[in-house]
Amino acid sequence: MSLNYEEIDFRSTPIGDLMLRRRRLLQLGGLDIYEVKLGEDFLMSSLFHEAESQLSKLGLVMLEKEELDVVIGGLGLGYTAVSALEDSRVKSLVVVEYLEGVIEWHQKGLVPLGKTLTKDSRCRLVNADFFALSRDLSKSFDPSHPAKKHDAILLDIDHTPTRVLHQTNTRFYTEEGLKELAQHLKPRGVFALWADGPPETSFTKHLSKVFATVKSHTILFDNPITGGSSEGAVYVAQMDLQS
Repeated sequence: MSLNYEEIDFRSTPIGDLMLRRRRLLQLGGLDIYEVKLGEDFLMSSLFHEAESQLSKLGLVMLEKEELDVVIGGLGLGYTAVSALEDSRVKSLVVVEYLEGVIEWHQKGLVPLGKTLTKDSRCRLVNADFFALSRDLSKSFDPSHPAKKHDAILLDIDHTPTRVLHQTNTRFYTEEGLKELAQHLKPRGVFALWADGPPETSFTKHLSKVFATVKSHTILFDNPITGGSSEGAVYVAQMDLQS
């Protein structure tokens, strides 16, 4: 295997072939880049993670509490989770990941942030379907505490609300799906979502029908490959006190 390219893991999953690879970019001084692919889709690159980190920061800053119970949908390369754990108020973090292989990469230290997450006692990685858990109002996202509600739910799975990895995910982004998600939150709880590209007005309208306060943020970040910049979106929605 070339020093400049390594296929670290490859496996078949119910939703496509999953690959973790490392590339060394000589044009960036030999920087190692970790990339995740599912079928023909690029899910994550360690070169671009500013929007994922901002997902946690922008979501949690809305909460005026001393202790926070947080759920993250989608583990990826761990940037959203690590950013959440940097907030000292986070007392528990449940990361729900559908693909077992992604959890194993972190447990085996195959990705750069794996040990950071697995060694933090506040963090648990749960192999489950986030969207199925959101629909099930009889249970919590936390398998150890079935009746538990959460201060924040942060989601980073699909590319956008209209460009999903699997068609069964589409229902979540409707008013009905968001109402189900909202019932897993405490009063004044926050739902935040990362998406590729600029915010979509249609999704902001859906959020506004369910949540008391809705904000959308455009995250601009440098793209060293093109020499220009790229953008992502972070939506932040908050419940009212009576929820």
